[in-house]
Amino acid sequence: MSSPRSVESFELELTVRDVEPPVWRRIVVPQSVTLHRLHGLIQAAMGWENSHLHLFAIDGRDYGDPEDGDDMGDLRTRLSDVVAAGSVFRYDYDFGDGWEHDVRVLGTTTSDEPRCLDGARACPPEDCGGPPGYEDLLEVLADPEHPDNDDLRDWLGSEFDPEVFDVAAADAAVRSVAR
Repeated sequence: MSSPRSVESFELELTVRDVEPPVWRRIVVPQSVTLHRLHGLIQAAMGWENSHLHLFAIDGRDYGDPEDGDDMGDLRTRLSDVVAAGSVFRYDYDFGDGWEHDVRVLGTTTSDEPRCLDGARACPPEDCGGPPGYEDLLEVLADPEHPDNDDLRDWLGSEFDPEVFDVAAADAAVRSVAR
């Protein structure tokens, strides 16, 4: 049985904008990954549910669904064609809630598959109202006496700890999407 072949890869750091303390992930992806495929890897690493529109904003050009604009760049574009080590670009997810992510290309490496290497804090819940709504959610959850506490816990459907990040689970999700 042969071992997987290593390919030239980028190490990326993803940070959700306007959330304190920061929610971030560090991932490795092939340099040849398309922006469409990168979207799926980011979704897996962050813990988003991939249920909303998205786009990449790179060097003054938006890449996304062509129905969202006439001058939209093609999501089949390879990452290596639009960024290099040291580049910073934006990834937007859920235009209604407005989750913006800064994506930094930390450098190049080789890897046999996409990976999630590290991160901090849980991904905000889908449809909680973007950064302002997330801030409100955290305030309510921190106060068991708040009149909305029970309703928000019911809406979440499970225990939510904003401080918890499981790198092994995120890595498994990224590797699963990559297959």
